[in-house]
Amino acid sequence: MASHQHPYWNKKRKFVADGIFYSELNALLMRELAEDGYSGVEVRVTPLRTEIIIRATRTKSVLGEKGRRIRELTSVVQKRFDFPDGNIELYAERVPNRALCAIAQCESLRYKLLGGLAVRRACYGVLRFIMENNAKGCEVIVSGKLRAQRAKSMKFRDGYMIKTGNPVREYVDTAIRHVLLRQGVLGIKVAIMLPHDPAGKAGPKKPQPDFVKVYEPKESEVVPVSA
Repeated sequence: MASHQHPYWNKKRKFVADGIFYSELNALLMRELAEDGYSGVEVRVTPLRTEIIIRATRTKSVLGEKGRRIRELTSVVQKRFDFPDGNIELYAERVPNRALCAIAQCESLRYKLLGGLAVRRACYGVLRFIMENNAKGCEVIVSGKLRAQRAKSMKFRDGYMIKTGNPVREYVDTAIRHVLLRQGVLGIKVAIMLPHDPAGKAGPKKPQPDFVKVYEPKESEVVPVSA
């Protein structure tokens, strides 16, 4: 990844360099593609080249006219991180369900607030949209100078939400964004509890550890007794 120039780095330095590369890349794409529904990035390293998969709700905008925009982004990333020519490839992948993507909903709420919509109305709109698309639960937190000079925090919750344990890593998708308004900065946090999906498309394949499935009792066959 970012450590392709240093083959003799120790493990610790390599992981730190990879983490810095990912966070810088994520910040760059977040800035450039915020209006195109940017929903995260995945980096895959192969022996031949490094593949960067950009997840977005509007992939056509990310690609640009005749793939012009994605080529520009490839060139920017290549120059910034000193990749050799042809050693890096950028792809755009469409988010199948944007209602279950915390980053996409956080950006949506951010633009609503920047457009001057009331905080309560904007949050309830996002909450309703998420819950209508089969989410198990949702929580939206907005904090900062909402109306008066005094800063406060507002929480909007619906459905079922887990807070502790390992299933939080698999089931809860979280995103945080900052809104720069005239009166100050607002912080937005969106957490979405994903539904269990055996196919692994809309949510995690693995069921929650406290889930108990009760099977119907089998019908007992009546064996006729011979006289």
